[in-house]
Amino acid sequence: MQPGRRQELVTWEEFGRLIDYLLPQFKREFTAMVMITRGGIVPGGMLAEAMDITHVLTAAVDFPAELTQPKTPLMAWPEFIQFPSDDKLRGRPTLIVDDVWGSGRTITAVKNRVSAAGGFPETCVLHYNPYRSLFGSVRPDYYAAVTDAFIIYPWEVNRGTDQVLLGEI
Repeated sequence: MQPGRRQELVTWEEFGRLIDYLLPQFKREFTAMVMITRGGIVPGGMLAEAMDITHVLTAAVDFPAELTQPKTPLMAWPEFIQFPSDDKLRGRPTLIVDDVWGSGRTITAVKNRVSAAGGFPETCVLHYNPYRSLFGSVRPDYYAAVTDAFIIYPWEVNRGTDQVLLGEI
């Protein structure tokens, strides 16, 4: 994280409210979901359960040129480490879920790939940061909150063995 950048810690209760805020926004029935690892797994799981979506898939995306070409990181092509096969997406209204739309590169890459496979993608995030987005007026189809902060979700808090108190398990 960049020095001086505002942080916001989201509690489990606030996370539940964000999910509750998203649910009535959906304009269509989705027959598939693609959760972007790792950030989209928890909100995607909650939404899939609430919306009764059973065709739940994952996508893992990396932008490796950021490490080898630090002067041009935004020019990097995505590397799809894991992605569903086209036949799992073709013809399906597909909800793509991640935790945050920061630059928007990852979710946009996944959306384009779902579309290329013949799916009908729409994007969903908990937090949308229009101040970091690289896509001008393009925004997520569904989002629960707008922010300029670095968001820390409850599942990202340090959960090492040093954080567990004996007798509480």
